Amino acid sequence: MISDLTIAFIGGGTMAGAMIKGLLRHELIDADRIVVAEPRLERGQELQATYGVRWTEGNAEAAHDCDVVILAVKPQVMAQVLSDLRGSIRTRALVLSIAAGVPIRTIADGLAHAAVVRAMPNTPAQVGEGITVWTATDKVTEAQVSQTNTILGAFGEVVNVTNESFLDMATALSGTGPAYVFLFMEAMIDTGVHLGFSRHVAEKLVLQTMHGTIEYARQSPRHPARLRNEVTSPGGTTAEALYQLEKGGLRTVIARGIWAAYQRSVALGQGNDSTPRLAGRSPEDNDK
Repeated sequence: MISDLTIAFIGGGTMAGAMIKGLLRHELIDADRIVVAEPRLERGQELQATYGVRWTEGNAEAAHDCDVVILAVKPQVMAQVLSDLRGSIRTRALVLSIAAGVPIRTIADGLAHAAVVRAMPNTPAQVGEGITVWTATDKVTEAQVSQTNTILGAFGEVVNVTNESFLDMATALSGTGPAYVFLFMEAMIDTGVHLGFSRHVAEKLVLQTMHGTIEYARQSPRHPARLRNEVTSPGGTTAEALYQLEKGGLRTVIARGIWAAYQRSVALGQGNDSTPRLAGRSPEDNDK
C-alpha cells in the first residue's frame, strides 16, 4: 500500500505527469500527498490545476519529509539536481530515478543515500499501457520493493531485473522503442497518401492495423515469424512487399538504431558527450 506515503516528483515533465495520472486514476494515493518540484511556472501551475497536487519550484523543498522521491529529470541536469537534494532526503526514504543512462552509483553517491531504484518507463505510460524495467540496490527494503511495483504498475507492466546493465538495454529497446514504431507508422501513412488515400483515411487504416496486429500477436502463442508466414502467400502482394523491405535492409537498420541508442545510454551514464564504441557484438559484426 502506498496510500499513506508522501511522494515527491523532482521534475514535472511528460513522464512525471503520466505517473501522477496513473497513481490518481487507480486511486492509489490522494493528490494532496504528492508534491512536484518544477521550475517552469506554467507547467507547475498546469499540474497543480489538472491533478490537484502541490507544486513548488524548489527541489529540496519538495523532497523534504517525503517517503518517496522520484527523479524525473533529464540526465543532463542530474548533477545539479543531486547537488540540490543532497542532505534533504529522509534517511528511510526511497529514491526512484527514471533518468535515462544515469547509473545507480551516481545517484547514490550524489545524494549520499543508499536506497535507490533505477527505472526505465516508456511513452505509452501516458495512456496506462507502458512497460517499465527497474532494478534496486540491496538497501531497498522489501516494503519499498512492493511500493516500487505499485507505483510503476500504475501506468503499465513492470519487469524487475537484478543486473543494472539491463537498464541501458531497456532504454534502447523499450524506452526509445515507441519512436521506432511512430516512424514506421509515419512512413506507412505517408505512403498511403501517396497511393491516393486522404490523410485521415490513411491514418485510420494504419492505426487500426497496428493496434489489431499487436493485439493479435499478444493473444497468439505463436512466434511473430510464424504469424508473418501465415499472411505471406507465395508470389503474393505480401511476399513482394517483404522482399523489398528485406532488400532495403530493414532488419539491419532497425538493429543499428537500437544499438546506437544503447551506446548513447551508456555514454550518458559515463558523463560523455560522445558515444563510445562498446565491447561486444554490434549489428555490423553479423556481416563479418
